[in-house]
Amino acid sequence: MTTSPAPEVDVVLPCLDEAGALPWVLARIPDGWRALVVDNGSTDGSADVARALGATVVTEPRRGFGAACHAGLTAATADVVCFCDCDASLDPGLLAPFVREIRDGTADLVLGRRRPEGRGAWPAHARAGNIALARMLRRRTGLRLHDLGPLRAARREALLGLGLTDRRSGYPLQMVVRAADAGWRVAEHDVPYLPRTGASKVTGTWRGTWHAVRDMRGVLAEPPQRPVPRDAARGGNSR
Repeated sequence: MTTSPAPEVDVVLPCLDEAGALPWVLARIPDGWRALVVDNGSTDGSADVARALGATVVTEPRRGFGAACHAGLTAATADVVCFCDCDASLDPGLLAPFVREIRDGTADLVLGRRRPEGRGAWPAHARAGNIALARMLRRRTGLRLHDLGPLRAARREALLGLGLTDRRSGYPLQMVVRAADAGWRVAEHDVPYLPRTGASKVTGTWRGTWHAVRDMRGVLAEPPQRPVPRDAARGGNSR
């Protein structure tokens, strides 16, 4: 009986009806990395498409962006875990330098700052909501970030140690807030942001954006959590 080699990196791809985008996304996963497509209730055959293209499919019946992301995180086994949207707006191949930073110990959490390319890549209402939240994040944590985008990388055990509880749109923000409370070094780098394939489930409308902002405001109102040991984010090695 043969066993598959352990993945170098796990890439969590939350998925809800993204059959049209999956071939583009999965073709850009770096060699040696594993794609964890988290099916969050798709009705368009996304799970079958993902399996046919060699991805590992994780089923998360509870709806919510955070629920899908966390299901992928708990299913991951690699030391470093990345996150990327599954709608072809972001190229997962751009995560390679993020992973190097994590492994080199120069950062504990690396985020992509989205730079829109192409007409309709980032609706005005979604961009405005993101700017407002970034400002609130700075006031809450002192981190001078510009974006709360989904392209990111960190060590798996350290992320689990943050005790993330949000299972809706606030999940990405809660990750950053709790990482800041724990004294993690957070880096941000520009990445091209392309027009997505299909309709957005979160920020495609004013209503979706409002719900996302509401979820994230609730995260910002949480009291600081007990810090995760700094060494946990760095693979257990003191620096």
